[in-house]
Amino acid sequence: MPTSNNNNFIVELHINGEKMRVHCRTANTLLYVLRENLGMTGAKPGCENGDCGACTILYNGLPIKSCLMLAMEAEGAEITTIEGLHNTLIQEAFVEEWAFQCGYCTPGFIMNCHALTETHPDADDKIIIDWLQSNICRCTGYKEIEQAVKSVLIRKAGKA
Repeated sequence: MPTSNNNNFIVELHINGEKMRVHCRTANTLLYVLRENLGMTGAKPGCENGDCGACTILYNGLPIKSCLMLAMEAEGAEITTIEGLHNTLIQEAFVEEWAFQCGYCTPGFIMNCHALTETHPDADDKIIIDWLQSNICRCTGYKEIEQAVKSVLIRKAGKA
């Protein structure tokens, strides 16, 4: 339960395997707290209304838009940001498949695609396309991103 301290609240967040106590206002989004209070700038502010996916993080293993969640709502949940992923198959696949260009949307796509490959190891084209629709990239044609996901699924199935 968040504790009050002069119009600020102290919230205990579990981020990337580490417990952190953060002072924040009740109106602060998780995206704001991650970036401004904790210096975790991997999640990006894009549309700030949940359409673009640049701010995607994992909330108890599932992708969410951190611009839509208040930091106080994240207390007690397991939060993973792009800073918490290290040498995952999807990160390697993004590099191998050239699944990025300018890079602004890349952290959000990697978080979304990581969750996809973890929760749907047998994902077909329809599932992949459905999941990729939650993020927007204005530089790539999405084919490289789809191929990165497919390459991870193949590796996990032991077919490569």
